[in-house]
Amino acid sequence: MVSRMSASAEARPPARVLPVIVLAQLLGVSPWFAVNAVMPDLQAAYGWPPASVGTLTAALTLGFIGGTLAFALFGVADRHKPRHVFFACALAAALATLAAVQVAASFTALLVLRVATGFFLAGIYPVGMKIAALWFPRGLGIALGWLVGALVLGSAAPHGLRAAGVGWEWQGVFVVIAVLAALAGALVLFGVPEPPAPAAPPPRLKIAALATLWTDRRVRASAFGYFGHMWELYTLWVLLPAILATRIASSVAVSWAAFLVLGAGALGCIGGGLLVRRFGGARVAGVQLALSGGCCLLAPWLLGAPVPWFMAWLLLWGITVVGDSPQFSALTASNAPREAVGSVLTLTNSIGFGISVLSIELFVHLAAALPLATLLPWLGIGPLLGLWALRPLLR
Repeated sequence: MVSRMSASAEARPPARVLPVIVLAQLLGVSPWFAVNAVMPDLQAAYGWPPASVGTLTAALTLGFIGGTLAFALFGVADRHKPRHVFFACALAAALATLAAVQVAASFTALLVLRVATGFFLAGIYPVGMKIAALWFPRGLGIALGWLVGALVLGSAAPHGLRAAGVGWEWQGVFVVIAVLAALAGALVLFGVPEPPAPAAPPPRLKIAALATLWTDRRVRASAFGYFGHMWELYTLWVLLPAILATRIASSVAVSWAAFLVLGAGALGCIGGGLLVRRFGGARVAGVQLALSGGCCLLAPWLLGAPVPWFMAWLLLWGITVVGDSPQFSALTASNAPREAVGSVLTLTNSIGFGISVLSIELFVHLAAALPLATLLPWLGIGPLLGLWALRPLLR
């Protein structure tokens, strides 16, 4: 709980800290969906099958899982200055993105670089949450609302860049994204002071601290709620261009619509954070999880609805599918042992993204054989199980 936070973490943060972390998070995660945004260009140039988008996304996610596991097991986020970790990983992700421009003609080489990019992103997303957790122990739900909102906009950014740069070659999109990622690292290194540290060095990480994911009722409730959310989230984001293409003919319009729907998730994150003090993080997460699950179930009817209803459905889904994420992270961070907050968060992310890999691969391959109206309701399994797991905190 918050009371577990040390008194040293109560220091009032400089006013610039949260805006700088938020901006850095937005820019730092932009390599995540770089390939997805330009996939039509890559498929046209190299003749790749439609399922290649799922394979490349799963490769990056597997890299992220490997990174989060390594960071958690070796306590990287707890043993080293998180600002330095963030900077090094942002620079490495930028270099991997630039290297992808040179090797994209080889699917295997691009696959390897996407794994590497995912590994380095493990030092951006969870470590950014670690920095925020140290600076804002009593306002974590609000701080993470802004932070994950930035993550969402950063993930949507490649679609926006692709739509805005109509005349660009796909390589130009990659170069801009690499520059943005490097800038993110510099912002954290030079713009964020070192977070407050405990009075004494943190004790050596014990496996029992990581085991709280299963042994602590409150940590288990938020973590397993998050796992249900992860079954749905990234699979929807990967399938979104295909969903939009059922109603929108222009590739540029599809990119703008994808940017709008993905970016709308920032409203769910930030708005949810603002509601935490009144309703509590568990209730805010539970309501958004229930709404996104409902959007899954409504797919058979709204895929063929008039365009205003179709877009309203996708916008609601985009807002709620990710709006619960910062609250799950805040709940887990607040209840985890103080000496292992960073490692518990990264381990939770690792398991959650493992679930995403299974979901992405399953749904992308099934989408080649089944209509979306039949397939999308099955994404609702995740929110349903997540709500069941969250019950102890909802009480």
